[in-house]
Amino acid sequence: MIRFTHVGLTYHRAGAAGGDAVALDDIDFDIPDGGFRWLTGPSGAGKTSLLKLMYLAARPSSGRIDLLDTDTLRLDRRGTALLRRRIGVVYQDFRLLRHLSAYDNVALPLRLARRKEVQVRADVTELLRWVGLAGRLDHRPEELSGGEQQRVAIARAVIARPSLLLADEPTGNLDDDQAERLMHLIRSLNRMGTTIIVATHNMGLVARHPAPVLELVDGRLVRHG
Repeated sequence: MIRFTHVGLTYHRAGAAGGDAVALDDIDFDIPDGGFRWLTGPSGAGKTSLLKLMYLAARPSSGRIDLLDTDTLRLDRRGTALLRRRIGVVYQDFRLLRHLSAYDNVALPLRLARRKEVQVRADVTELLRWVGLAGRLDHRPEELSGGEQQRVAIARAVIARPSLLLADEPTGNLDDDQAERLMHLIRSLNRMGTTIIVATHNMGLVARHPAPVLELVDGRLVRHG
């Protein structure tokens, strides 16, 4: 279960402007275990801020967040690290480790979980083959196109079958065929019990894959369902 209760997020603006900027204001919603939600809204509406709260990269200025049945405000550093291991994140800017190959970027979550290397190789090779990168395993990020880097980032986020998957514009660098292939993977994970939230501007994708929508406008939730 994910539950936001009267959640607000305020940033302090540096520089000449100064003062506080409200990113999110009085956000209330809940998502059951295994749910799927689209997260929509115009640029600057607060989508990325909401995702940051969900993957524990920011703390709310007000309200309460229960994430995977855990009160996040009560977590210490160790508890936060353990909860993060249950969350997969697809970042808009990929955040691949530049010195690692595509294979090693995807293998990293499994190695951190101390999986046996023979199992790591089988899982990583199969997933990269599935996303169309079987011939690019040894390539580093700078040797890959934007779409290829996106697919590596997606594979890394899902390789450990997280309890919660958060994706920020995951189809932004993919063509239509690749985007549909990705959605097939995401919906398959969802059917297996993974809770999934996908932020997107692609309303055509939303129309082709109907699901409840969280819509933000100016930091306020204007639609849930």
